[in-house]
Amino acid sequence: MTYHFSDRIANLQPSLVREILKATSNPDVIPFAAGNPAPDAFPVQDVARIAGEILAERPIDALQYSITEGYSPLRDAVRSMVENHYKIPVRENGLIIISGAQQGADLASKVLVNEGDTILCENPSFIGCLNCFRSYNCNLVGVEMESDGVDTAKLEQAIVENRNVRLFYTIPNFQNPTGITTSEAKRREIYRICKKHNVIILEDNPYGDLRFSGASLPSIKSFDEDGLVIYIGSFSKIVAPGMRVGFALAPQPLIAKMTVGKQCEDVHTNMLAQMIIEQFLTKTDIEAHIAKIAEIYRRKSRLMLDCIAREFPASVAQTEPEGGLFLWCTLPEGADMMEFCRIAAQRNVAVVPGIAFLADEKAPCRSFRMNFSTPTDEAIVRGVSILGELLRELY
Repeated sequence: MTYHFSDRIANLQPSLVREILKATSNPDVIPFAAGNPAPDAFPVQDVARIAGEILAERPIDALQYSITEGYSPLRDAVRSMVENHYKIPVRENGLIIISGAQQGADLASKVLVNEGDTILCENPSFIGCLNCFRSYNCNLVGVEMESDGVDTAKLEQAIVENRNVRLFYTIPNFQNPTGITTSEAKRREIYRICKKHNVIILEDNPYGDLRFSGASLPSIKSFDEDGLVIYIGSFSKIVAPGMRVGFALAPQPLIAKMTVGKQCEDVHTNMLAQMIIEQFLTKTDIEAHIAKIAEIYRRKSRLMLDCIAREFPASVAQTEPEGGLFLWCTLPEGADMMEFCRIAAQRNVAVVPGIAFLADEKAPCRSFRMNFSTPTDEAIVRGVSILGELLRELY
C-alpha cells in the first residue's frame, strides 16, 4: 500500500526533543535534555486525596461527557486566579479550558491562520508550538531574541516585510528554551507594534509561577484594552503535566471559534483532571505550593549555574534565568554544536541541540538547551563535570 500524506503533515518531522528523550530512556543517561517538573514538585498526596473524594462522592460527574468550554466550577476558579493572582482584568474576555497549553496554540492557529499566512515567533522558541504552526502550512518567521526579550525593531520589520502576518507567538516569562524574561518596556512595545499593525499576540505563560528571583512583571494581556491578546495558561508546571489541563483567555469572539475548533479535536478536556484541578485551586493553599516549587527550582538552578561556572571554559556563554526550567548555552565562534551534542550523548549526558528551537531548522546555531528541573542534584554535578571536560577537550 502506498500512503499519500496530506500536505499539512507530509513534511512535518517528529519533535527532536521527543526523539532525544526516547533515546535517553536509559537510566544511565543524565537527562539535561528533558523539560519535566522535578519529581518532588508534584503534590501527590493532595491529588490522591482529591481524586478519591471525587470518585467516591461524584463519580458520574467525573466520568460523563461535559461541555467543551470546560467544567464550570473550574472556569470560575480560573477566572478568580487570573484576576487575583495574575492581576489580569477579565474584562470582556471569554475563557476555555484546554488540554494543555499547546492546544491553545493549535486552536489559535486553526481559528486565525490560513495556508500561506505568516506566524511570527521568537527565535529560538518552543519546539512544540513551532511544529504546531508548521502543520498549518504557514510562513513561519523567527525574530531574533536579545537578553531582555525579542528585538522589537526586527519584530516590526518582520511584520512589514511578510505577507498576512496573523500571529506573534511569545513566551515572556523564563522562555523555553533560553530562560530569558522579556522586560516590561519590551512587553509594552510588543503590544504597541502589534496594535499598530493589527497582529494578534499569542502570549504563552506556562512558567510564570516558577519565578525564583527578581520582580514579577505584568503580562502583556494585563494591558490589553483592544482585544489583541490570546493568553494561554497551564497547570502542567504547578500541578502535573500528565493531567493535560490549561486555559485560554481571549476576546469572546475568538473563544467562541476556538470552542468550535476544540469540539472537532477532543470534545472537552478530561473531566476528572478538571475536577481535581478545581479542588486543588479552591481547597488547598495554592500560594504556599507555588512558593515551595519555586524554591526547588531556585536551588537546582543555582546548583547548575555554580557547576557551570566551575567546570565550563569562559568561552562558553549561558543565560541566568530568573525562573522556569531551562538555561541556554552558546559555544564559541567556529564550534560545531551538533558534534558537541553527539559526543555528549555518547558520554551519557543528553542536551538538546539549539537548531530544534529555530523557525528555520537549517539556520546556523552554536547553542544548546539544558534543563535543571529533572535531574537529581547528584546528576547535575556529575553531568556538568562531564560536559566541562568535553568542552575543554574541544575548545
